[in-house]
Amino acid sequence: MSAAHTLDPTILREYDIRGVVGEDFSAVDVTVIGRAFATIIKEGGGKRVAVGYDGRLSSPELEQAMVKGLSLSGVDVLRIGRGPSPMLYYAGATEAVDGAVMITGSHNPPEYNGIKMNIAGKSFYGDDIQRLGKIAASGDFAQGQGQIESIEIFDAYVNRVFSDYRGDKKLKVAWDPANGAAGEAVSELVKKLPGEHFIINEKIDGTFPAHHPDPTVEKNLDQLKALVAEKGCDLGFGFDGDGDRIGVIDGQGRVLWGDQIMVLLAREVLADIPGATIIADVKASQAFFDAIEEMGGNPIMWKTGHSLIKSKMVETNAPLAGEMSAHIFFKHRYYGFDDAVYAAVRLLSIVASNDISLAEMRDGLPQLINTPEIRFDCPEERKFQVVDEVKSRLKGRSGVTVNDIDGVRVLSDDGWWLLRASNTQAVLVARCESGTEDGLARLKSALADELEQSGISVPDFS
Repeated sequence: MSAAHTLDPTILREYDIRGVVGEDFSAVDVTVIGRAFATIIKEGGGKRVAVGYDGRLSSPELEQAMVKGLSLSGVDVLRIGRGPSPMLYYAGATEAVDGAVMITGSHNPPEYNGIKMNIAGKSFYGDDIQRLGKIAASGDFAQGQGQIESIEIFDAYVNRVFSDYRGDKKLKVAWDPANGAAGEAVSELVKKLPGEHFIINEKIDGTFPAHHPDPTVEKNLDQLKALVAEKGCDLGFGFDGDGDRIGVIDGQGRVLWGDQIMVLLAREVLADIPGATIIADVKASQAFFDAIEEMGGNPIMWKTGHSLIKSKMVETNAPLAGEMSAHIFFKHRYYGFDDAVYAAVRLLSIVASNDISLAEMRDGLPQLINTPEIRFDCPEERKFQVVDEVKSRLKGRSGVTVNDIDGVRVLSDDGWWLLRASNTQAVLVARCESGTEDGLARLKSALADELEQSGISVPDFS
């Protein structure tokens, strides 16, 4: 297949490729994407790519289509089989390959699927993905016939994740892989860990019968909370569809969000590397940035998006980075990619090496009041304009400090509010945080006023 093929532009997202299988995303599309990616790999002198796939019903067929496309353009393929995205990243870090491709729909509903890619361990996103679409449309593919090889890497991956476990305390731990691609890895991991472990929804099932595989939405953690309560667990872990985002529950059934998890993980990293740079995205609590500074670290606030965070991490040589969406990246003792199962082992190690419980650690964090991440519809052609209008009106205003690294994050005596345009959907994203209820109300009011001035219906900020 060397003919030009135009991909639906809506599947070419900022950080990955994603669409509804059978509607705007097909095996033919994936073969063409494989050819275009192989062309880019060969341009850079590369010749071998690792390929993995998640547990979605469409993933085996799409993996075959990707392997076909890569090999048709003369790139050798290393097939690692089914598993979480971090297992594919592990293969990319430890095998002799020049790139890695994961067939995954991540945390999207069952009818979706997609592709995550990297070259030499670096994120492939933004302009790279748009260029891939142009190569597909031109049909100007590299030619050749690549060799195809399959390897078993599952055991090596699980052993590597386990190898960084530390701690003497035997804990009771609940686990919910949400029928996602991390199910088998978690099942094998807990056989090696000390303590008592209780797993639900460990069977990989692309229909996600138990609940939606997104641990950043609290209702998706209800079964995990119930398991923690029923078994009297010290803590519980949940995972998304492809195992690169984590959910954490303490022994009292309370959620620890991405920035809170990061503060606890950062303590160990900064004890080992004093003064290290630790990165979080613009949606993270001010408490995170203050805590890193108090621990002697160098906190950096950066743009939201796992590819953007990962690139900033490489640029600054940061040993730890993360997002509110609970992508957590460890370079400290690991490879720098987002691996939720590995993050669970590191947090488990901290709790198992400590005299106090995770619940007590959570109670020791600053108790600020904040809204959840609020997402509301805004036309694609309007969303960035609205942010620019707000930024323009705030310019020179007294009593506020504006950080415009990604949208506008507005700091005042009351706390801060954020407005940014999503890079992947036709939505605006907002969040507010304060030390008091009155302060939070004033922040919500200020944000609502800015939206009204730009003709945007004010969402429910509760």
